[in-house]
Amino acid sequence: MESTPKTIAKGLTHTNCVTIAIAAPTTPVREKWTSNIEFTLSCIAYSVGFGNIWMFPYTALDNGGGAFLIPYLVVLFVIGRPLYYLEMAMGQFCSRGCVKIYDMAPAMRGVGIGQTVAMVVAMSYYTPVLAITLRYLVLSFSSELPWSKCDHSWSRCIDSDFRGYANTTGSLSEDRRNVSAELYFTHTIMHRAPLADGLGWPDGELVLCLLVSWLILVVILIKGVRSTGKAAYFLAIFPYVIIFILLAHSLSLEGSLEGIKFFLTPKWESLFSGKVWMEAVTQCFFSLSICFGGIIAYSSFNNFSNNVYRDAMIISWLDTFTSIIVGCIVFGVLGNLAHVTHRNSIQDIVREGPGLTFMAYPDAIAKFEYFPQLFSVLFFLMFFIVGIGSNLGAITSVITAIHDRCPTIPNWKIVICVSVSMFGAGVIYLAPCGLDLLDVMDTYGAKYVTLTLALFEIVTFAWIYGADRVCRDIKFMLQIETGLFWRVCWGFLAPGMVAVILVLSFVEYVPLNVPSQYNVAGWILYTFAILQLPLWAVYAVMTQDEKDFRTKLRAAFQPTKTWGPENEATRDQYNQLKCTRSRFRAATPARHRIRRLCNKIFD
Repeated sequence: MESTPKTIAKGLTHTNCVTIAIAAPTTPVREKWTSNIEFTLSCIAYSVGFGNIWMFPYTALDNGGGAFLIPYLVVLFVIGRPLYYLEMAMGQFCSRGCVKIYDMAPAMRGVGIGQTVAMVVAMSYYTPVLAITLRYLVLSFSSELPWSKCDHSWSRCIDSDFRGYANTTGSLSEDRRNVSAELYFTHTIMHRAPLADGLGWPDGELVLCLLVSWLILVVILIKGVRSTGKAAYFLAIFPYVIIFILLAHSLSLEGSLEGIKFFLTPKWESLFSGKVWMEAVTQCFFSLSICFGGIIAYSSFNNFSNNVYRDAMIISWLDTFTSIIVGCIVFGVLGNLAHVTHRNSIQDIVREGPGLTFMAYPDAIAKFEYFPQLFSVLFFLMFFIVGIGSNLGAITSVITAIHDRCPTIPNWKIVICVSVSMFGAGVIYLAPCGLDLLDVMDTYGAKYVTLTLALFEIVTFAWIYGADRVCRDIKFMLQIETGLFWRVCWGFLAPGMVAVILVLSFVEYVPLNVPSQYNVAGWILYTFAILQLPLWAVYAVMTQDEKDFRTKLRAAFQPTKTWGPENEATRDQYNQLKCTRSRFRAATPARHRIRRLCNKIFD
């Protein structure tokens, strides 16, 4: 028996059991998930990742623990979950990646291009963090944790396995002594140096760990979503086994409840802080991995009738649950660290992002009375596994964008090219000044770009394409009526809150503590990503077939002729329903401008 053809050709005729093919361009069939559970688990592995384990605990700590939790939960409910559902539904509806999905409004294709730029930036520093994690994981198998004792070359150092507080001679900064876990990270692992001295040469062992990390990613990605889906069973489920083991151990530590109390106790005055709300929105995007293109890419490989509403609710609630559980683990350990070192404030323990994962937590583990190596292995193994899941989603988003543009290129070639390029870029972050450069790229190339483009993405979906049209598409696809809550969030609350927070982020902008040229380079990167909006809008207008400029402009903001479901028969049915509705609306036009705008959301 012949294998099923891998392409669909227009003009096929079936007569007397003979298929006659009329010459026509062929379109490769889009890969599909083997089962819905593989899609769900892949999204869990992607969304429940670095954003929850690496960024959330530090962001909560930096913004006062419980002071941050309330704004974060509000933002998740009003912005995070609605956008997650929106991206997942529209990606499945049209079976397009984060760039091709803007066939709904070609003038806005720059949003997808800019998000791909942001994803490439994030992907460039995700894998170096993964490499550092792998290095710590290997070191955790030592008979004695190497960061638990001071090296003889380190001055003013105290062993991390010392269960006490040595800074008792005075309050002056020169009396402060550093723990060995911190010095081990800065001197032995990263060989930290000021960015003003230049990047320097990367550590060879870290480069080897980066190579191993990329080889693992390539093996999983090489066969597309089929291999990614199989890996998701392990990547999504096993971390929760470790998480609950670490939670049980964290709760058993002395002083842990004080740390968890600090994390869960709300501070209502924080609701009036613009900085906390901005951090909450940024963390929401990184935690759920929305507005980067990964969710759209993953859902584009779904079957058309898959119940994406159910999946979106399960994953978004699980993501929130995971963030809170991981917060309890980390703050429980920090509470124990504050207890054994006789510190009054948990916030005094660590003050920088990477420090929470690679300084404070190793320092706390070194103080465990029983089996510190075991808990070090469990923590860094969990961190490595969720890092693999996060990277898979990020890389898949970029690969899908390229494959949508060049569908005839085999998937494995795109995977190899992207992996080699990103490996070369990732080596830079493993240099002595790499973490300072990471901070620059994360701030300008990821956070600011994502926040800006998120606003334009919401406006495109809810106002240019129309939230009501989105709801009709969802009903056509799933036979589900979309409630008022989702319409109000998509049309008003989400764009309003993102716009306000975006303005506040620029008003309260403070340059990073790096040489000025790096801040300038960061703004150039931001400008490059945002310039994709007007450049692609001009291109879309100029390439329209209409002759009149006003007609060209209007057509550039309308869906293309090929917009709709991937299957041609389903798309024909969709177009017939659309034409029927267009005739009805033409017979009963909305004369008032405000009424026409409201029809975008509620009609």
